Amino acid sequence: MSSPITLLLIAATALVSWLAFNDRRIVDRLVLWPPAVARKHEYWRLVSYGFLHADFPHLLFNMVTLFFFGRLIEQVMRQLTGSVLTYPLFYLAALVVSILPSYLKNQKNPNYFSLGASGAVSAVLFAFILIQPWSLIFVFFIPAPAILYAVFYVGYSIWMDRKGGDNVNHSAHLAGAVFGVMFMLAMEPRLVNVFLGQLLNPSFR
Repeated sequence: MSSPITLLLIAATALVSWLAFNDRRIVDRLVLWPPAVARKHEYWRLVSYGFLHADFPHLLFNMVTLFFFGRLIEQVMRQLTGSVLTYPLFYLAALVVSILPSYLKNQKNPNYFSLGASGAVSAVLFAFILIQPWSLIFVFFIPAPAILYAVFYVGYSIWMDRKGGDNVNHSAHLAGAVFGVMFMLAMEPRLVNVFLGQLLNPSFR
């Protein structure tokens, strides 16, 4: 499966995250800190935060997920649009869109910081689920149909977003998931019929 953009995104994210693990100045320059965007117009932070991660497990989880699901989405988008640029633009836009609710909510909060590719990875994952809802995905090494995982994921994210207190940006996960589905449907509206057809005819693979 040819997926150069996915591999490039993984490599860039891994490199920047690894460098930032050992250099706080990189984190300070790239992390999403709302006052820096609102007051200093450092708009790149709405994207650059997604190339940072809190630690190695955080990085590994996001990049493994991107590797397994991003390759198919990259191919599908290239086939549907005929352009290699659609997928990277989708991914970068997902970083921006997924963080916007958190940014707007904390625009004047000097104590708020956010990093990690989870919002964009959620967009990729839910784009995949739209195309193959009954594919088996592994959640902590346990196979589960993608559509059932999606229902659990959304419900859990809503609950934890309201509860708070775990230092995880659940609203970014939700916004990314919605963006992934909406982008795919805007690009190819007939995917609604594909999704419904597969949903009514379960085929586990």
